Amino acid sequence: MAKILIIDDDTAVQATIRLLLERAGHNVVAAADGQAGLAIFDGGDFDLLLLDIFMPGMDGLETMRRIHQQQPLVPIIVISGRPIASDPGAGPDFLTMATNLGAVRVLQKPFKPAALLAAVAACLDAADRSSSSVPAGNIAPNP
Repeated sequence: MAKILIIDDDTAVQATIRLLLERAGHNVVAAADGQAGLAIFDGGDFDLLLLDIFMPGMDGLETMRRIHQQQPLVPIIVISGRPIASDPGAGPDFLTMATNLGAVRVLQKPFKPAALLAAVAACLDAADRSSSSVPAGNIAPNP
């Protein structure tokens, strides 16, 4: 199956996501912050990233920007415990912002296991279709 990197400072969230994805047959690696995640990402060939927005040190948006500089086609699912703002005066809507910056999917914590597995499957399927339709030497557009 897929090799997936989780970057989240909440160890309980990491453990839950890891368990769900490993039970689905995926190879999972986890990092506690953006800096550690970038170091792991540099050393591996990942099919998908799950990335929290709010972490100490380097936040998820900066981490995503740096990952896209290295590998613009790797799909990223952004997760956050902050709600999607329906009122413009309530402050920034970080999940929508993440989508605008290149996240393929977003999930608001807490999410249901089925929602996580469906998002992962959809991202991996889209990446497979995208890579199989690109002739050797060409780069597919960002999904």
